[in-house]
Amino acid sequence: MGYRLSKIYTRTGDKGTTGMADGRRIDKDDIQVNVIGDVDELNSIMGMLICKTDDKNIEELFFIIQHDLFNLGGQISMPEMSLLKAERTEWLEQQLDEMNKDLPSLKEFILPGGTEAAAVCHLARSVSRRAERNIVSLSKKINISSDVQAYINRLSDFLFVAARVLSRQQGGQEVYWNSEKINNS
Repeated sequence: MGYRLSKIYTRTGDKGTTGMADGRRIDKDDIQVNVIGDVDELNSIMGMLICKTDDKNIEELFFIIQHDLFNLGGQISMPEMSLLKAERTEWLEQQLDEMNKDLPSLKEFILPGGTEAAAVCHLARSVSRRAERNIVSLSKKINISSDVQAYINRLSDFLFVAARVLSRQQGGQEVYWNSEKINNS
């Protein structure tokens, strides 16, 4: 890496704009900046998940996903670049299928919870869905690779399954939605 930040603050964003990789300055509330922020937030939650997980295999998957998310954020910043390839979505699908194969079939909706790690995984899943919605909005403004959209969509599926796995590994119970709870309260 040739360019390093020697000074963390630049004061160039003090008036509500931020610099993009291509040198442009755009408003900090621009949808493109919001998507980059969603991806950054998701990456941070993945880091928290790594800290909450005792399973070295799942930890490694989360770590790889962090790198994918960094590339995804870079591609949102520089849409003309191809940083996240279709193979990454295929890899994610393979991991998802492998984790899901031993889980019981679902007959009910699951509420976020079970264990702390599972709940954090559900939080990551919901942030992934928000990022996906905002990527769809951004794609109406600039050209977004279908590889990006497929990856973020699959990631939320992966995180749902990972939450189920983590809940079981850590001795938690899945929390099922029960419409009668509300009607009988």
